[in-house]
Amino acid sequence: MKHLLPLFVILILHTSLGAQYLEVGILGGGANYQGDLSNNSSTVYLGQTQFAGGVFGRYNIGDFISLRLGLNYTSLSGADANAPVGVFRDRNLNFRTDIYEASLIGEFNIMRYQPYNLSSPFSPYIFGGIAFFTFNPKTEYEGQLIALQPLDTEGQGLPDRPAPYETKQFAVPFGFGLKYALNDQWNVGIELGIRKTFTDYIDDVSTTYVSYNELLTSKGELSAALANRQGELLGSDPVVVPTGTQRGDGKTSDTYFILGMTISYNFFDNGLAGSRNRLRRGKRGCRTD
Repeated sequence: MKHLLPLFVILILHTSLGAQYLEVGILGGGANYQGDLSNNSSTVYLGQTQFAGGVFGRYNIGDFISLRLGLNYTSLSGADANAPVGVFRDRNLNFRTDIYEASLIGEFNIMRYQPYNLSSPFSPYIFGGIAFFTFNPKTEYEGQLIALQPLDTEGQGLPDRPAPYETKQFAVPFGFGLKYALNDQWNVGIELGIRKTFTDYIDDVSTTYVSYNELLTSKGELSAALANRQGELLGSDPVVVPTGTQRGDGKTSDTYFILGMTISYNFFDNGLAGSRNRLRRGKRGCRTD
């Protein structure tokens, strides 16, 4: 078995030498998230799926390996109103945020992929890489969208509380897909990408409450009103809970997903297309006496 690995590596490298080309394309589909406002990180609500779109450039090093640079946009949302009746529905919190993402991803074609002359026009693939994204959670309150991060709704910055969270973060994208060559130039595909983030605040919810009066004094009326919205649900005055009462799960970071269709165009910049054209001209120019 140990002798097969070097042969496999040599095969991939040999294939790569004559098959490098650039590809550009677009992605369109949907996105969703799993976090504290999706039933306290336990469920993805398909009804909260939002549009996702993007552009990408893919450099195909060979038939098996590609590098992809992508820019994506989507929005994410969640609400306790989706949860079953219980403590997390009673929080009455909701959010939405735009996501802008740039990523660098490596792909591995499991079955070999080469659209030139449709020699290997289909392959499943897996991918992984690094992404940088921005977010800015907002909630609707009295007919307006209010940005939540500046309000420190969990008492960020107070003694014994976490520091304010950053709205620019890194994530690890990974997933799988299928690609198919319609002809030498055009490819279509479908892929599911998972973005594992390093923040639990995409939805502005993570740890524990700070009491209403403490937030009112230190962070202001709007922060106190939006940290716990049970009173709105009950039609009563603000509900006061002690500092340290659970507000979010606080155990796992938020994750978001993009499922999309792709279409892309190949630029054969290594002479393959030129060789093909010369071959065709040669065939047309052949004649017998």
